[in-house]
Formats: sequence, structure tokens, C-alpha cells
Amino acid sequence: MLTMLTFLLHMMAIRSDGNPIGQPSDPTGKGSDWDKGHNIYCLLDATFTDKTVVEEIAKFFRESKIGKALIDKTIVYESHVRRFWNSTRYEETDKMIYSVVRKKDENGQDVDLEIKFGVEDLRRLLERGDSDNDPTIIPERLAKGLWCRMGFTGHVNGKMIKTMFSHAYKFMIHCVVHALSHTKGAYNEMSDYIMNIITCLILNRPYNVSKVIFKYLKENIKAGSGKYIMYPRFIMMMIDDQFKDIPKDANNVLVLRNMTSETITRSTKGPETNAKGLICRISKPDYVAPEND
Repeated sequence: MLTMLTFLLHMMAIRSDGNPIGQPSDPTGKGSDWDKGHNIYCLLDATFTDKTVVEEIAKFFRESKIGKALIDKTIVYESHVRRFWNSTRYEETDKMIYSVVRKKDENGQDVDLEIKFGVEDLRRLLERGDSDNDPTIIPERLAKGLWCRMGFTGHVNGKMIKTMFSHAYKFMIHCVVHALSHTKGAYNEMSDYIMNIITCLILNRPYNVSKVIFKYLKENIKAGSGKYIMYPRFIMMMIDDQFKDIPKDANNVLVLRNMTSETITRSTKGPETNAKGLICRISKPDYVAPEND
């Protein structure tokens, strides 16, 4: 038995830290739990988008209620964000998320300081302009009806895949999924709340994006050892807001795969087989949605 165990361990080449040889050791225990295409900022500058098929979409986003959440280019420092997630907890009594950040005191010693925030703090930081009275769920019929008007080519009761839309709308969905989705990977398919965000933006209807983001932050806290570095850009924005003098090391920057002009070209290449005109709030800034669904 021992001989066989020794043989298996030799074949697997296990290091003393529990990781196979050839894989990086990570003292945080997080390993490869991070997808750097998650919570990225979107390139919506007129310099890059003018005179392209996404020009009107980019302008619409820049002026929208989720503009700051999409385009903010906060630099993320990995150690601060990892420490946040390693130490975080949620308190139901005051409905706040708590964690710690580390900085040096006047004697040059490392000290941990408490950071806390709630939905209102997130709302203020992202300049959302939504409210607690805004919905987080909208009628499925309303969302699917609009998506059909956007030229969706799939089955109405099937998966909502961004490649099943014309170039402009595909780019729109690409931006929202990469910047606001709480999941890592699976960027081609949209979850219900991503569909809701886009639907309400186009129809100029209220939607509580701040509450949705906060909800998934809480869920990630409850994941325990299974949690990963969710929303690093938003967490770093919150840390910067509460601690102006937090130490920052250029060698500690978490380099996200943020959008580039090449991304715009790639997401809009190929023949336009199902082009649809831009509708509602995108084409008419003063558009008011009907009161019913």
C-alpha cells in the first residue's frame, strides 16, 4: 500500500504546499480562481467609437445611468482586493459589508483598518441614480418582447446569446456582460438580470442595478472557501474612496483584460445579416416608455 502511494505521489509530483509541480504556489489559497475578463472597463471614448457601427451605442452608454460603472478606469491592486475577500463578512443587522484593508501607521508598522459599505455607498460611488424603490425584476414578456424588436434570431424561450444580435446590439450586450456580470467566464450568454438591465436602459425604465450588484457581493461572501475575487474594480473603488492614502505598488497591479479598439473591431466583424435600427431611448434621448408592459 505504501509503495503504491509513494508511486502515485511521485507521478503527480506533489509539492509541500499541495500544488502539482509546474503550477504556481499561491499563499492566499486562491490559485487560478480569477478571470481577468471579469468586471473590466469598456472603451466607449468617442475617439475610438465615432464613425463606427457602435458610435450611437457608445454615446448612449456614456450618458446613461450605468456610464460610470462601465467606463471607470480604476487601477486594481491585487493584494488589497484579495485581502478584502479573505476577510469580508456581511452583517444583517445594519445590512453592511465589512472587511479590512492594510496600511502603515505613523511608526511604519502594518495595521488592519475596517472598511464597510452598503447599497447606498455603492450607489453613490457608481453614480447610479437608482433607488431602493426601483425594481430588480421585470416581466419576462417585457424583456423578451424588446429583444425580439432588437432582432434576436434565437428561440424566444431559449438562451439569450449575444451573437444572435446585429453588431451594434451585440457590442452593447458585450459591454454590460463583461463590466457588470457577477460571474467569471460564460460571456456569450446573458443572465436574467443582465437582460433586465439592458431592457430597462433601452426603455428608459427604472432598475435597481446597485441592489443587484450588492446582492451578488453578499452571495459571494457566503460562498466561504469557494469565493473568488468578484467585482475587483468596484471593490478597489470603494477602498480608494474610504482610504485615500492606501499603499500602492506598481508590481501589485491586477492587469485586467480591458476593452481595446481591437475588441470593438472583433465584436463587430463579419457580415451584418440581421441589422436592426436603434430604438427607444437609444435613438430618442427624451423617450418615455408606456406605463404598462
